[in-house]
Amino acid sequence: MVGVKEIKSRIAGVQDTRKITNAMYLIASNKLQKAKNQLDRTRPYFDALHSEIKRVFRNVEGVENRYFYPADGGEAPDGTYGVLVITADKGLAGGYNQGVIKKVQQLMSEHSDIKLFVVGEWGRRFFKLHNIPVEKSFLYTAQNPTMNRSREISELLLELFHKGELDKIFVVYTDLINNMSTDVVCTRLLPFRRQSTTKDHDGKSTEKEVDNPFEFYPSMDLVIDNVVKSWLSGFIYSALVASFCSEHNARMAAMSTADQNAEKILEALTVEYNRVRQATITQEITEVISGVKAQKRKRKKEV
Repeated sequence: MVGVKEIKSRIAGVQDTRKITNAMYLIASNKLQKAKNQLDRTRPYFDALHSEIKRVFRNVEGVENRYFYPADGGEAPDGTYGVLVITADKGLAGGYNQGVIKKVQQLMSEHSDIKLFVVGEWGRRFFKLHNIPVEKSFLYTAQNPTMNRSREISELLLELFHKGELDKIFVVYTDLINNMSTDVVCTRLLPFRRQSTTKDHDGKSTEKEVDNPFEFYPSMDLVIDNVVKSWLSGFIYSALVASFCSEHNARMAAMSTADQNAEKILEALTVEYNRVRQATITQEITEVISGVKAQKRKRKKEV
């Protein structure tokens, strides 16, 4: 039977753990709020830029560009996929990292020729542990997404795309849908599909009508090259920030669940502690009474 001392020790241990999980919840909440403000300030610009790029190409006839599918509506060759994988630097975030890895494994099962580019220590360790080759591992932390780091990533991916070493570029990350839910997405960054349109949440097109023909200076290729570079950096930056938000959203949920479980354990331990303590007290009283009776019987015999 477990003693009072052991139960008190377990209660103290659970209380200490609860303090840690509660502190982690508060830290994650603070980081999430800052990152979400950052995301809200930047994402609309790059979404609008993406919409404008595709609007231009749907309204300019007979234009060919390496960043777009063929104008005749044909499919770009499968070739080699470059996949940017964004994970966290650590765990304790529920199924956040596992969701990203599962999506990457699904893509790898569908297409064998894939080169992985990884952000986040958790992802690096996973692929190394499972002997999955990684083309490039970006060794800076996933906890501090910046535009400079996004440009470094986009420049490397574009360089390989221009050389023909990558035929398609994807990014797998966790997007923050709202304050309560996230979703793991696999998005093709390049090449663009001409026929697709940008729509809002109600399914309505958000594109503006074209009143006047587009003019490109000094040339269409230079304009598109600069715009695509800017858009790609921005999309990767928003993906990094969205992943950062999603990570801390998942960590808040995990820590909240841990707190609730700790409360249940403490309730059960408290009940057990009271029961064992009462049993101990009852036993001590019984032993005292038995001792008194034994002494009385002894004195009677002596008399």
